[in-house]
Formats: sequence, C-alpha cells, structure tokens
Amino acid sequence: MSERNDARPATRGELLFYAVIRLALLSFARVWFRASARGKEHVPTEGAFIFAPVHRSNIDFLLLLVCTKRRIRFLSKDTIFKGVWDTIFTALGAIPVVRGTPDREALQTCVAVIAAGDPLVIFPEGTRQLGPVVQELFDGAAFVQSRTGAPIVPVGIGGSETAMPKGAKFIKPHKVRLVVGPPLAAPITEGPKARRAAIRARTAELHGVIQDLFDQAQVDAGTPNRR
Repeated sequence: MSERNDARPATRGELLFYAVIRLALLSFARVWFRASARGKEHVPTEGAFIFAPVHRSNIDFLLLLVCTKRRIRFLSKDTIFKGVWDTIFTALGAIPVVRGTPDREALQTCVAVIAAGDPLVIFPEGTRQLGPVVQELFDGAAFVQSRTGAPIVPVGIGGSETAMPKGAKFIKPHKVRLVVGPPLAAPITEGPKARRAAIRARTAELHGVIQDLFDQAQVDAGTPNRR
C-alpha cells in the first residue's frame, strides 16, 4: 500500500500522468454524460481548499474534474491500493482511508495536504449514499478546515446516481450537472471547546448547503429530487 502520510508534492512524472489521465477522463465525462458545471467561478484558482460534494456514485470524483484544471487530492478506500493500482492512485493524488471508521491518520494527512497548498476532496457523507436526501455528515471537512483555515467549497452533483447507482457494474449515458456553491470561510475560534462547537456548527450548516446544491443539480440534470 502507498504510504499513509503521503502529503509530499507531486513528482514531475506524477503531474504528467495526472494531466494525461485527467484529459482522458474529462473527455469521457463531457461526451458520455454531457457533463458541465455552473458556479465554477467559486472554485479558487490558487491556494488550498476543500471540495465537499454530495456522494451518490463512483463517478463523482471523475465529475469534479469539470470544475477545475488543478490537481486535486482525494480520499479513497484503502483496499484498492494493491499492485499496480497503488502506483496509479498515488500518482492521481489518492489518500488511503479505512471506510466506516474515524481514521485520524487519514485526517492528519488531509491537514498536511492542505498545508502544502493542494486542493482536497472530502465527501462529507463518507461513503456513497442513496436517494434524494443528504445523509448525516461526518465532521471530516469541518475538522480539516478548523486545523488549516482552508475554505470549504460545497458541490451538488445531479444525475450521477442515475448514470451509475451504488452496486452498478456499468455506466449508463445520462446527463450530469454540477452546481458549485460559494466557499465557506473558516470561522474564527479560540480554544478547544469553541473549536469543537464550531466544527459541529459548520457540519450542520454544510448539510443544508449541500442539500440545496444537490437539489439544484438534480433539476439541472433532469432528475429532480422528490422527497
């Protein structure tokens, strides 16, 4: 498996590999899903930030490539870091994480990634979920923000569950739309008690923001949420 604390800058070879793979994946997304995004002006063009998208499909990370040209780091389940895939996912910027557990080591790696100035993807719902309702969020994104001061950029992704729902083995051609919300700046806090309260408050706020963006994206994709 790749080293857990891999927050080092990408090598020249990894950046070239990422650029080639990104171009191929982006071309596929635009042709197969007619993928596009609105609100891209909210994505920072420099400096670190945290992408916080809704999560309904394995293709969600691929779709985020529509939002920025920058190399983005992301959390991925540790079981895929085997053999040649270890090299590939490491070059793509993946950070291994044990799903379903409070993986503090992975969160500390996320903090180091942000400190290095790289964009990072954290799916606040954790794993893929089903349906129109954003599920209870983990505190990961808010925790990393509290340690780094990086803005959180929330994202709604519409149509990805229809294109490739949880458990599906094949990807269907279906229109996909993304809606990027304004960045959420880090709150100013003093002391551990205030920081913990701010993390909980930011997570609760983020839940409502992501739900709204998800609803908008679903409408844009022609698959409106019905609750």
